[in-house]
Amino acid sequence: MPEPGLRQPDDTTDDAVLAFDIGGANLKAADGLGWCHAEPFAMWQEHSRLAEALKQILSQGPACRRVVATMTGEIADCFVSRTQGVRAILAALTEACRDRQLQIYLVDGSLVSSAVAGERCIEAAASNWHAVATLAAGLAKPEHGLLIDAGSTTIDIVPFREGRPCPLGRDDVSRLATGELVYTGIERTPVASLVQALPWRGRLHPIARERFADVQDAWLLQGMPLPSTRDTADGRPLDIPFAAARLARMLLLDASDWTLDEARQAAEFIVMAQVRLVVRCLQQVAATAAFPPAALVLSGHGDMLTRRCLQQLNWPSCRIISLAEQIGFEASRVGPAHALALIARGRSR
Repeated sequence: MPEPGLRQPDDTTDDAVLAFDIGGANLKAADGLGWCHAEPFAMWQEHSRLAEALKQILSQGPACRRVVATMTGEIADCFVSRTQGVRAILAALTEACRDRQLQIYLVDGSLVSSAVAGERCIEAAASNWHAVATLAAGLAKPEHGLLIDAGSTTIDIVPFREGRPCPLGRDDVSRLATGELVYTGIERTPVASLVQALPWRGRLHPIARERFADVQDAWLLQGMPLPSTRDTADGRPLDIPFAAARLARMLLLDASDWTLDEARQAAEFIVMAQVRLVVRCLQQVAATAAFPPAALVLSGHGDMLTRRCLQQLNWPSCRIISLAEQIGFEASRVGPAHALALIARGRSR
């Protein structure tokens, strides 16, 4: 939905642009003026219908002459390599855009044609973090600090100074090693990847190393509002009774074997394990960047996780800038797409 007070283009003017962020689990789009869109898209299952899905989004969005795109979906295991994934996504974009001008965002901050991107696949892969970090750095200028962009699957931690991103790594491999890419998120992280046991009846019990529950179940039981969805470990709704039942199954229990209070205790245990993981990465990035952050820019819809992490850190003098407060929750949720649309329009904020 458009944010109140933001202009919507009513025709295909020369600056009319729509930006895509094509992920492995979600498709996101924005025009930089307030129109935003996000929808689930399981790339590993549905990659053959990507062009169709992009066409549908284009038909729903504001009229535009230009399309710009960034991606992370190339890492999906339906592709044998990132290069194959990038080229498959480029082909889908080309089919969907038809006679619109198409440009791809590279990790150096440049916009290039799809043909050039096809020759520079590794630079086109997983470049969305750079776009939102550019927006964050502009909002915080002249202060230096960190972007913390918490999404459904991953968290990006990006240092910036003097109005520009200054990342420690440039690709997924190096960013994972530096702590700038934390492969955990507010929804899709399996519980078994975070803990080895859960509390029940006064002791820690080993869990099944199986995808019986995801971290979104724990966050829901901790009070985080999440949309109704069947994108869960068992395909059942994301509500409190089913979330508690999925956590019970992690202990090989039936839902009737424990109380809601016991389920909430287990949820808190899971949440704190995830918080500790992210805190370690925040400390690692801040230490390696060699400057204490003066500003923290928060992005994405995992704000509850981010703020729990900040409670564990001794950074009391940091100025907190929330993209949700600056540009609206929906625009913050699709932050890389919104930021990319601004970049394409020649704006920094």
